[in-house]
Amino acid sequence: MRKEPTMSTTGSAADRHVPVLRDRIVELLAPALDHEGAVAVDGTLGMGGHTEALLQACPQATVIGVDRDTDALRLAGERLASYGDRFVPARAVYDELPEVLADRGIAQVDAVLFDLGVSSLQLDEAERGFAYRHDAPLDMRMDQTDGPTAADVLNTYDAAELERILRDYGEERFARRIAAAVVREREKAPFDRSERLVELLRAAIPAASQRTGGHPGKRTFQALRIEVNRELDAWRTALPAAIDALAVGGRIAVLSYHSLEDRITKRALTAGARSTAPPGLPVELPEHQPYLGLLTRGGEEPSEQETQTNPRAASARLRAAERTRPTKGTRS
Repeated sequence: MRKEPTMSTTGSAADRHVPVLRDRIVELLAPALDHEGAVAVDGTLGMGGHTEALLQACPQATVIGVDRDTDALRLAGERLASYGDRFVPARAVYDELPEVLADRGIAQVDAVLFDLGVSSLQLDEAERGFAYRHDAPLDMRMDQTDGPTAADVLNTYDAAELERILRDYGEERFARRIAAAVVREREKAPFDRSERLVELLRAAIPAASQRTGGHPGKRTFQALRIEVNRELDAWRTALPAAIDALAVGGRIAVLSYHSLEDRITKRALTAGARSTAPPGLPVELPEHQPYLGLLTRGGEEPSEQETQTNPRAASARLRAAERTRPTKGTRS
């Protein structure tokens, strides 16, 4: 049996983080950053692995690294200190990209990267409550200074709302059964730690499904994380804003790990790559022409070799596109 590699949960960001599809992302974005004054945005900085790769490969580029997690910003800042002012940290959620750019007097950028989902930092620090294999407070906030926790969701949502988020965000077949169990058990005592929730899930999910479907906590923990951090709502706002921020010739790359995230990405990029001319129009007017060109064929997947080295890459899907013409507010 192959032994999965382990990652350090202490030490520098470089020791703790393996960026998914790093070389392919650099290959896709570097052509847009090969000029003086080029600006890229890493909308999900994490521990800075993708940003470091872009700074190394594109010596004329500056990268703005956006993250809501203060621990991530600190670790990435240490990792990228040698690049001086070519790295610009920004504490924000990625759907605040227009404000991040406006605060810095930047109208357009040349590349944008999003690596969606939970970061290695958050998964590896047990006390954050993201990982179902460790007993920890049910927090799951990417920004631990703001907003409701996973415990708040479990203890206050009614059964129908719990069922909805488990079904929609976790794609959990037994959402109704789990929601009913949560409501019943919280009457005895509020949920506050992950171990109790995992015990409930082991009892609620049929044994046959647990044998074939992986850890019983996987889908519920994913659903709670997405709900707590409003990830899909933020993504629906962030992606069009990022596309609008691209200069002509600018490129965007998105790594998704969840089918709903990938569906939002696919729809936005393919819509931009499609003509909007009415059928039968003899001449396609400029405003009907596509404003994006797709750079990937469907959602690219990591190689088997990469997933063996970095198991967290297994569910990743990469999509990328290039801005091909200006739209309102885009410089040519």
